[in-house]
Amino acid sequence: MRKGLIRPVWLVSAAVVMLAAAPFVLSEFTITLLNYIGLYALVALGLVLLTGVGGLTSFGQAAFVGLGAYTSAWLSTSADLPTWLAWAGGSPWMGLLAGLLVTGTIAGFLGAITLRLSGHFLPLGTIAWGLSLYFLFGTLAFLGGHTGLSGIPAISVFGQSLAGGRQIYFLIWLVLLLAVWLLKNLLDSREGRAIRALKGGMVMAESMGVDTARQRMAIFVIAALMASMSGWLYAHMQRFVNPTPFNLNIGIEYLFMAVIGGASHVWGALLGAGVVTLLKQYLQDLLPRLFGASGNFEVIVFGVLLVVMLQRARDGLWPALARLVPVRADPVAVDTSAEPLAQRAKPERGSIVLEAEGVTKQFGGLVANKDMSLSVRAGEVLALIGPNGAGKSTMFNLLSGVLEPTAGRVRFLGEDVVGKGARRIASLGLSRTFQHVRLLPTMSVLDNVAIGAHLRERRGLLGGLFGGALRLDRAQERRLLAEAARQLERVGLGEHLHDAAGSLPLGKQRILEIARALCADPCLMLLDEPAAGLRYFEKQELAATLKKLRAEGLAILLVEHDMDFVMGLADRVVVMEFGERIAEGLPEQIQRDPRVLEAYLGGLE
Repeated sequence: MRKGLIRPVWLVSAAVVMLAAAPFVLSEFTITLLNYIGLYALVALGLVLLTGVGGLTSFGQAAFVGLGAYTSAWLSTSADLPTWLAWAGGSPWMGLLAGLLVTGTIAGFLGAITLRLSGHFLPLGTIAWGLSLYFLFGTLAFLGGHTGLSGIPAISVFGQSLAGGRQIYFLIWLVLLLAVWLLKNLLDSREGRAIRALKGGMVMAESMGVDTARQRMAIFVIAALMASMSGWLYAHMQRFVNPTPFNLNIGIEYLFMAVIGGASHVWGALLGAGVVTLLKQYLQDLLPRLFGASGNFEVIVFGVLLVVMLQRARDGLWPALARLVPVRADPVAVDTSAEPLAQRAKPERGSIVLEAEGVTKQFGGLVANKDMSLSVRAGEVLALIGPNGAGKSTMFNLLSGVLEPTAGRVRFLGEDVVGKGARRIASLGLSRTFQHVRLLPTMSVLDNVAIGAHLRERRGLLGGLFGGALRLDRAQERRLLAEAARQLERVGLGEHLHDAAGSLPLGKQRILEIARALCADPCLMLLDEPAAGLRYFEKQELAATLKKLRAEGLAILLVEHDMDFVMGLADRVVVMEFGERIAEGLPEQIQRDPRVLEAYLGGLE
């Protein structure tokens, strides 16, 4: 270890010691502020997962806080519970269980209808149901209407009542730190990489075998459950609830906390909650004295601050703070002796791997592909070439399941895959790269490649959440990372394992995509302009790598504009123009074909 660097575990341990000592040395008012910071940070932590990592913006988290608070408050105070709910009456702990069940169920329903939306419609949808739940809390008579519910009992732990702020402080921060630990476990797992892949785009994630609908729903529900837990703690700390703390303004404030702290960073949730809570308290005292009148002046300041943050520091305060502290960043260890991942049976050399017959794709009145046919054999490199706009990328999307053809048939390894979707086709052994590089720039090169092996292991969400301590997924992680490292060595990027993917030059990013595709153990790779952006010697190295893969029996279909690269590598060439096949044959035949020369040169003299 280099001198002057601090291990992260030391910082976390020091923070825990200070938090444990706080109730014994700080004032009652300060402890109250810390309690609120802990409660707010728990909600912001869910937004880090949902928005910062998963790319889904929600303004409605305050409504989930209200669900947890009201469920436990009503069950704890109602004297006339239905018989089927009698088991949950009177006990805050039973109220917690019931609150999580209610919140999880409602979040699942809301997620099913909201997560179908995209773009700006998704956050608008969260505003709609956030407002609906807020007004529901104030309308239902058994919840006390706008007056609310009082007389909520304090939480008891081993017979010890947590009635005071200093007593419940330990429970709030214990729950928060446990949530941080679980979330960090999840993000450092196979499932965590799949969740992070959501920000790389649905097409990329599905092509790597990630069930994007399942992952979106999972993070939506987890974020809602974290908010519900915060609501439970809030209700039994305040001993009173009404709808005011669960309105849309508070939902926006939670999102503000996540953005200020650093929406992509777990510890940013705590920082953002602390900064916003303390700044709000300070401004509420200072601004009325400055302006000589009372009012919500701090809201104006927060609005201006958010605009400045989005312009100057979109990653939030946490990255800037982390750069000031000399922390030792230990790279993820790669166990090269780990048991190799299972490999699929490869088709016999020369056998047809992919066959397209009469494939046509129409977008309204535009025909992008018309009656396209081609076949690719195991141990062969087939090049698909043509002028810009010829329909090559559309054909790639049709073959890989991103698009569904209007007419025609696509068979992969003998199975008709039309309408099966990119994830199903990926599971059969088709992997691909993209014309415009689709990587996760802030993640390491190693983790980016490991996403490609997503379908080669099966342990899921619970294994990711508890894997760090219970060792449920550590063996799987060793295998996945070892496989990713092997593929990076295979393509010549072994020295970049722990670099951020976005720090690589474009040429190496394209090679990285090939390593990710190889990590899926494919029978067929679709390479969309793999040599674009590469220097001459890098192209030579890429050609050597692809020839080696061909010798191993891998089928390769590539789109490329560099004709020297194509003609020196391809076994056969298919030429497209205006969405149709105009020629097919050996490279030397294609170079002499008048139709090809006309398509590229506009005709012969």
